[in-house]
Parts: sequence; C-alpha cells; structure tokens
Amino acid sequence: MTTRIAIFSDLHGNSAATEAVLSAIDAENPDAIYCLGDLVGYGARPNETIALVRERGIPTIMGNYDDGVGFDRDDCGCAYTNEGERERGQASLLWSRAATTVDNKAYLRSLVAEIRFAAEGKRFRLVHGSPRRMNEYLFEDRDPRSLARIAALADADVLIFGHTHQPWIKEICGVLMVNDGSVGKPKDSNPRAAWALFTVETDEPVTVEIRRVPYDVASMVAAIRAADELPDQFARDLETGGRT
Repeated sequence: MTTRIAIFSDLHGNSAATEAVLSAIDAENPDAIYCLGDLVGYGARPNETIALVRERGIPTIMGNYDDGVGFDRDDCGCAYTNEGERERGQASLLWSRAATTVDNKAYLRSLVAEIRFAAEGKRFRLVHGSPRRMNEYLFEDRDPRSLARIAALADADVLIFGHTHQPWIKEICGVLMVNDGSVGKPKDSNPRAAWALFTVETDEPVTVEIRRVPYDVASMVAAIRAADELPDQFARDLETGGRT
C-alpha cells in the first residue's frame, strides 16, 4: 500500500501563494492534507488566507502567529535579532489583529497544538515549531547534539515542522525530520511558495519532496503596500525570498 500526504505551513496572510499551493496539491491528488499553522501575520490578506484553509476543512495546527492574533496578544512569540525587526514584527501583529475578523480569530483559537497519525506502519508527528514549543526554531545548522535531543523527544518515525520558513530534510537518530518551508513568506532566497509531499509505502523508507510553486507575487506586494501600516520590508521580502 502507498499513502501520499501533502503538508504546508506559514501562509502568513498570502492568499495568492496559498491558492497556488492548494492548486498544486490538488493536481497531485494526495490521500491527506495537513497545515502546520501561521495562517496570518506579515501579509495583507489574513481573512482570505484563513478562508482558503477553513473552507476545505484541512486539519491545521496553531502557529505562534495564530496564537498571537487569535488571542489578541501583545507578542507574537517571534525571535528578533535587532530593534528594527522587533518594530516591524509589532506593526505586523497589531495590523493583523485589527484586520482579522472576530469569527476568524475564534477559528484560530480553536486550532490544535499538534497532530499525530500513522500511515503504512509509520508514526507521524506534526508540530509548528518543535515538540517542545510552538515558537522554537529548528534550523538545519543547529547543533547536532541539540537536534538529536529533539529527535529523541519526537516519539515518532517522522517529525514535521515549519516556523523557520527554511525547508530542510534530514534523518537524525532514526527520525526523519522535515521542515516544509513557507507558503507565504519564504526565507531561503527563493520567492516561490514551498510545500512538502510525502510518499509512505509499507516496509519502505518514507520519501519526501519539497515542492516550489510560482504565484502572483506582484499582487501580494501591491496589497502590502496598499496597507499603510505594514512595513515595506514585507513586500521586498516577497520579491526576493530573502532571509530576514
């Protein structure tokens, strides 16, 4: 038996990228689709982006930005490296809180912390940041000893997460660890939207492909620039896929 699973995350109010990824997923006709959260923040189309996921009933995990906007928090749980980043992050959070409807905030509050399932005898665990915290960053270049400790906590054969917006795949201590990248705000110098396609076969290793999808970047750049309170850096990030 073979099971194919599509996983995506970090949409960040980018409805055009989300539409493109969902169309690419539909073309593959997978057996299951999951979203690892962060539907809002940074982008100028939070409600439209939520609707694309919500209307399909896609099982979705709560990301730190979903938590921040859904509960109207003063902090998004983000890590900033300088004061400029912090100021832009706060502008994003406040704008997204104001722009997201009451009904959609209730939806964001209803999202789950993690998803577990089994496919063809393999155990999967899906989280937003890490098994420990929704806002923990698991970068590929993290100390191998630290990643080994995360793998030991996984209690799964496959651990899938997002949050960093930088895709990577690595087997660590017998656990296949996969960051699926970002649909709406890539940070790996590639502006195309990212998602992951898993192929699970009985008695075979799990395989995964990181797929990239072009979309109408210009329309989302224009939307950000039309929202006066969103920093222009967010528009430039979409154009370059740059690390921030």
